[in-house]
Amino acid sequence: MNAVEIQELKKTFDGENYVLKGLNLQIEKGNIACIIGFSGTGKSVLLKHLLGLYKPSSGVISILGKNIADLQDSEMSSFRCNFGVLFQDAALFDDMSTLENVMFPINEYRKDLSYKERKELASAKLDQVGLGKEHFNKLPSQVSGGMRKRVGLARAIALDPDIILYDEPTTGLDPIMTEMVDDLILSTHRSRTGITSIVITHDLHAAFRLGDEIAMLDKGKVLLKGTAEDFFNTDIDLVKRFVEKGVKKT
Repeated sequence: MNAVEIQELKKTFDGENYVLKGLNLQIEKGNIACIIGFSGTGKSVLLKHLLGLYKPSSGVISILGKNIADLQDSEMSSFRCNFGVLFQDAALFDDMSTLENVMFPINEYRKDLSYKERKELASAKLDQVGLGKEHFNKLPSQVSGGMRKRVGLARAIALDPDIILYDEPTTGLDPIMTEMVDDLILSTHRSRTGITSIVITHDLHAAFRLGDEIAMLDKGKVLLKGTAEDFFNTDIDLVKRFVEKGVKKT
């Protein structure tokens, strides 16, 4: 069963120039899928389509069996409970403590729980990603970059989503921090059966280490989709050059 099925997805913002040009992609439920590609190939635009922030100019986006383009705004808002997102810079609220940041989506969507239960749930998620209790009441500015990543991930999994999206999770990080984030992604993915993880990344080492399936975008389409071995063995010149430069650089 596929968690994501995209058919002939096209997107234009001005009616003439297309960012996505008939993109086709399937992501199997329970897999880690890595989306790679040069800058400007449509990765961020694809991510925003998956979250329902952009509507397709044409084509179909089916997520967990629903064509999300057909959902009304209120329906899409509720459907987003199926997603968790770890943003590139964690995107925490500066004036909230780490615990309050994780409680934010819980407060919004789990009004059936008491305040105590919501706080306990947020604490459990922070514990799951390895943040010590001594940091729960600190502001984001008072903890390290690695800790902010952990808080961002705890917030992303706060509602036990079926799909977790990672937007360039290791950009700008040193090798030690990159490995820590990669390990967090793996441990989070393995924490519950059936989770689908989608990682938008420039980091080929991470993509080849994490990805059950890897898709490379070029000119608004999927140029190649397969395993790490498929990428190393491909005859497609652009893919070969991308892999060679990416692996050498890292």
